[in-house]
Amino acid sequence: MPLGNSPTANSKVPPRKSTLSRKREDDDLLLPSSPSKRSKVSFDSDVEVRLVEEWEKTPTVIQEGVRRALLKRASGDSTSYEQVKAIYTPVRANQEETSPATLRNYTFALLNNVSMLNKDCTDLVHAVLGSDWLSRPEGYVYLFTQFLANLISAQTLYLPDVLRMLVENITAAPPSRSQSGELADVPRSQIYQRAHKVIQYLLQIIPPACRILLTIVTNTFPHQSDSRRAHIIYTHNLLRITEYAPVLQADILTLITERLVKIDLQVQEDLEDLAEEVEEGVVQHVPRARCDMNSVLDDSHDSDDDSESDEEIDEETLRTQTITKNVEKMDCILDMLFTYYDQMISAPLPSGQVGSVEILFSQFQTVILPTHRSRHTQFLLFHFVQQSSAHIDVFVGMCAQTSFDKKRPAMVRQAAAAYLASFVARGMHVSSDIVREVWDYISTELKKQVRESEPGCRGPDLQRYSTYYTLVQALLYIFCFRWRDFETGPDDESSEEDELPSIYGEERHWRSGVKETLQLNLFSRLNPLKVCSPGIVTEFARIAHHLHVIYVYHLLETNKRIRLSNHVGPRNYSQLNRETALSAKREEDNQHLDEYFPFDPYHLPKSKRWVEGDYREWVGIPGLDDEKAAESDSADEEVEDSDVEERTGTEESSE
Repeated sequence: MPLGNSPTANSKVPPRKSTLSRKREDDDLLLPSSPSKRSKVSFDSDVEVRLVEEWEKTPTVIQEGVRRALLKRASGDSTSYEQVKAIYTPVRANQEETSPATLRNYTFALLNNVSMLNKDCTDLVHAVLGSDWLSRPEGYVYLFTQFLANLISAQTLYLPDVLRMLVENITAAPPSRSQSGELADVPRSQIYQRAHKVIQYLLQIIPPACRILLTIVTNTFPHQSDSRRAHIIYTHNLLRITEYAPVLQADILTLITERLVKIDLQVQEDLEDLAEEVEEGVVQHVPRARCDMNSVLDDSHDSDDDSESDEEIDEETLRTQTITKNVEKMDCILDMLFTYYDQMISAPLPSGQVGSVEILFSQFQTVILPTHRSRHTQFLLFHFVQQSSAHIDVFVGMCAQTSFDKKRPAMVRQAAAAYLASFVARGMHVSSDIVREVWDYISTELKKQVRESEPGCRGPDLQRYSTYYTLVQALLYIFCFRWRDFETGPDDESSEEDELPSIYGEERHWRSGVKETLQLNLFSRLNPLKVCSPGIVTEFARIAHHLHVIYVYHLLETNKRIRLSNHVGPRNYSQLNRETALSAKREEDNQHLDEYFPFDPYHLPKSKRWVEGDYREWVGIPGLDDEKAAESDSADEEVEDSDVEERTGTEESSE
């Protein structure tokens, strides 16, 4: 038969033995001969039948199982998906903990399936992120880091969640710190170090993540009522971030300053509620707190709370304890910042990076200056500005310009004048030339304001001329501290009317314009001595009279008969409230300038070491304060003699 021809129906084909007969016998159990006939299956009773445990599964099997679980989840079947999520869920008391090998295999499986972890798998991703991974061996930490990197690269929607988890692990109570099993020996310092390495790695992969990180660290910052330990640890870790993320340096430092100012203000408000004698001793007698990380990381110091319960102490003692804790907290943060800025200034500045003093200048303009009655935070600026004459010029010019700028709010202008006067008066490294230049700047501005305001002035009015009075008070304050800088030698140019005899018969020579400025302003219709702080006015009058610069005591006597309320705008006669002597005194006190000079003595025990060489203490006036001290000693001796006589008389009468 030729090839290709099919056999016909009549052709006879010899029968052939089937070659599949033996094969069919082998496959009988697998392939039934007909649907109606089932083959019998028998099991060997000696073979153990059981489910494969998780730890027995190979990485390939687990990876395929995770992939199928994610696929089934997308189709609506979540059974396997929930089993995968349970691997990362914290175990209960009666549950067996997931073995390290199983956890590693599932993390590796998720690493290779990150493309499938879309927004429908958010709960699984959150469970994985919430697991305890930073406390595990280095190999697993490395694997988990790779998972995080792949996750945020493939699914950017999880970037905030990942960064938030990492930031929470640099707080005082990091979630990734187990207290049982093989994870108990990992100290907090190592957890912080690992978290920083991962943050740095992720920022290198996705540089725009810096802005998201800044938002998260801002929201995670401890509340001002939280413990000293919480603030120290978090501040330390924030400063660590600036080392490998310099683009965030200025923002993070500003954030720390903002929170520090809030604590500072809270302390001042609490101090005002205390009795005066208690207030003076609280800050000066605060114990030297432990501020280094080794101390605060010690488990025995996890809390700042006292062992004595709040119910066992009175309200004033409790308030004093709260103030003490806040002062310790503020002292430690300031000491950390002083150390940080000092290292920044001594190190060479990288190209394109903003200098530390420039950061402080920015913080002064945006945070410190607009904040009323900040007490300690500004000493960062006070210390580091004085390390350079150029920085002194910049700061003085900044304060003067703000003080004279009519476009700025009145409160900001007054604060700038207070900072200017206090810095010039208290700065040990502020030269005499700067002091005299500031005096001339203020004198010129005051002369201009007197010329503009005096024609329509009816008398002293703090509401209308607040900036003017602030500048006059600044001059008085500067003169009280730096009057020696306004003296000139006999050979210097000076007018004859500036030469006045001293109490020792010698002639004191004063710079030209000093007396004229004081005469023009103090005896003007605006009458600043009536509005300026009584304490500063009294001290200035005493010094000026002793030095024969100007005599104002007769004006002070006249001012005692002047009611400031009579010169303050029209009264509201719709409210007929009966005025009493007490209400009149309160109203009169409100018409005086606040005696606020931001660089008053610095008493924080830990951080005061930074400003000791920069701060000008009050120096007594020769021949004036000596007499005052002698009178005080004489009065004390008379009191002691009187006490002795009383005790002697009592003893004699008893005999």
